[in-house]
Amino acid sequence: MKLFEITKKELVAPSIYLMDVYAPRLVQAAQPGQFLIVIADPKGERIPLTICDYDLQKNTVTIVFQIVGKSTEEIAKLNTGDCFSDVVGPLGQASEFIHEDIEKLKQKRFLFVAGGVGTAPVYPQVKWLNAHGIKADVIIGARSADFLFMTEEMATQAANVFVCTDDGSKGFHGRVTDLIKQKIEEGNQYDEVVAIGPMIMMKFVVELTKQYNLKTIVSLNTLMVDGTGMCGACRVSVGGKMKFACVDGPEFDGFEVNFDEAMRRQGMYKQYEIGKNTAAHHCNLAAPVDQTMEETRLEREAEGKSKTRIPVREQDPVVRATNFQEVCYGYNEQEAVREAERCLNCKNPLCVTGCPVSIQIRDFVQEIKNKNFKEAARVISMDSALPAVCGRVCPQEVQCEAKCVLGVKGDAVAIGKLERFAADYTRTNKITFTEKEAPKHKKVAVIGSGPAGLTCAGELAKKGYDVTIFEALHETGGVLVYGIPEFRLPKEIVHTEVENLKKLGVKIETNVLVGRTITVDYLMDHENFAAVFIGSGAGLPKFMNIPGENLNGVVSANELLTRSNLMKAYRDDHETPVHIGKKVAVVGGGNVAMDAARTAKRLGSDVYIVYRRTEEEMPARSEEVHHAHEEGINFNLLTNPVEIIGDEKGWVKGLKCVEMELGEPDASGRRSPVEKKGSEFVLEVDSVVMSLGTAPNPLIASTTKGLELNKNRGVQADDLGTTTRPGVFAGGDAVTGSATVILAMGAGKKAAKAIDEYLTK
Repeated sequence: MKLFEITKKELVAPSIYLMDVYAPRLVQAAQPGQFLIVIADPKGERIPLTICDYDLQKNTVTIVFQIVGKSTEEIAKLNTGDCFSDVVGPLGQASEFIHEDIEKLKQKRFLFVAGGVGTAPVYPQVKWLNAHGIKADVIIGARSADFLFMTEEMATQAANVFVCTDDGSKGFHGRVTDLIKQKIEEGNQYDEVVAIGPMIMMKFVVELTKQYNLKTIVSLNTLMVDGTGMCGACRVSVGGKMKFACVDGPEFDGFEVNFDEAMRRQGMYKQYEIGKNTAAHHCNLAAPVDQTMEETRLEREAEGKSKTRIPVREQDPVVRATNFQEVCYGYNEQEAVREAERCLNCKNPLCVTGCPVSIQIRDFVQEIKNKNFKEAARVISMDSALPAVCGRVCPQEVQCEAKCVLGVKGDAVAIGKLERFAADYTRTNKITFTEKEAPKHKKVAVIGSGPAGLTCAGELAKKGYDVTIFEALHETGGVLVYGIPEFRLPKEIVHTEVENLKKLGVKIETNVLVGRTITVDYLMDHENFAAVFIGSGAGLPKFMNIPGENLNGVVSANELLTRSNLMKAYRDDHETPVHIGKKVAVVGGGNVAMDAARTAKRLGSDVYIVYRRTEEEMPARSEEVHHAHEEGINFNLLTNPVEIIGDEKGWVKGLKCVEMELGEPDASGRRSPVEKKGSEFVLEVDSVVMSLGTAPNPLIASTTKGLELNKNRGVQADDLGTTTRPGVFAGGDAVTGSATVILAMGAGKKAAKAIDEYLTK
């Protein structure tokens, strides 16, 4: 049987389908209350669906969905024998009651209330309780008898099943709230209600049960967009605090949920799910730019030691601001050689000390100078698994190039552009380097396929280890594919780098969320991995916690970038919707803020960067800030948001800000911004993108015995990647929080060395 193959398809009600899907890893880990993500085809949207049932013998999971838009229409077109492109899960927290003491549970009486397709997620919970000797009552509500399904299956698991229909065509005539009230008034005593269904139904159920002070749990799975804790779109106020349905839920205390806010956010993408070819969808993609534009003049001094570097050809700013093609064209052979000739070939190359992965920079530059381009790439490959990536996104200006002697009185050698040239040369000429040591016959698991994970995997594969990468998403590359836009890092570059690792023998499993699908303990105890490296990154977005932050039109940079980069939402031939307004404020000053601003610009928006310090203090690369200026991004500096203002329909209409001035330096060495009294003003915008950094998802640590967290909620690890759990190592953003690609690579390389030493003791 093929992975993700549909083994059963049934129309259970008008526009509602039930499917069984072959997904072995997911089934073995599934628990009541959890959900999964399905993608019908490579261009389809990521659709969250609650797990309806699972069969441990057949390794199949049951899902139920209703056709509500184009993406679910595409799922409905699949038939028995077809395969989903991807299925990932289980995701989210399991139902709270499965962690309670069974004997205490037996003293409780549960009432489940299922509305519409909510019958599907209720079923596995009732089934679990029945398996543990606990019979629950169930109310199933629908518009009419035609829309009822699974009532017979539910009856085999529940104490009583009560049916009600809006039109009275079967069972009780009325709403589920009317039937709940009737059952209580008839003397039925319940200790807990679990309500799952349309948001408005759950709201009314909670309003009723509050009158009886009857604990009520609701499932907010309808809010979920991505399901991996990366985008922040499923955020909701619970007890006055921001929660994420996909990480903290999907089940919450109904008394604490702000339903009005949740329903408003639920409708945010509804108008886009009908189809993307609408007036609301901005897609200003220009025709491909001719990359054979006139070359820059190469007037150099006789010995090639000019104070200024060879300029790099780029797309015209006016043109590139309307497309997602790569901004920088890089060097051609002639330009690369002339730039390499500027290198002084220092006996003590300080540039190497500025490189987190210690590439032998002087040596590869000299090979380019001598036109030995293949050898230059081979030299780089000895220390870096991702040269084409680093050559594009690494902040060389504050690392290797900052140490270059030529930079004292002029321009440093363009080390990054030369690294990119050498890497691109190997890709164009289909050259790979697969030298490795003899097999060591020991297995190492790498969690996450971002820069830290890919680097660690590559280093270990070269040392002869049997390496498997486990990736939560359906594509390999981590932040390189979901976080960095195509115009900075074309995804074909990432795919080539990944393929090079596969040629070294690295195996990759996608759609495996460690901590849910499998655990670190399972990998070590049952799949015989001798060591594990955690490089899962930092994908949980941060927010300011200011008034109005949950208004429609407020998104995290992660959500905007993930939809655009990973799911290609800017393309009309892909199904994922993207909402961005005509006038957008991007809050933040890092590389991600620049990426979000420039992406919004390409989607047709007028964009404003809002940053509380000056441009000099911006953590973003100077090149990215320069490109943003060129593309027409507006900069509101020394400006800090204090409130997001909404209209009467709950959509953003303005960003209230205050002016700032710089005071004394803070702990980071940057001058602290101080508010100017009486400087409040409103920036009129219809969207706000929060780009305030990201935090590690604590999921892996919370499901791994002996693994501790640091003060940043990342995995506790020393400089070598050693954690508090023997045999488990970690590095990159999963430890430090969001940082640069090259620092993550450096951490992956150090950890690989430490793992090798650990396994060869």
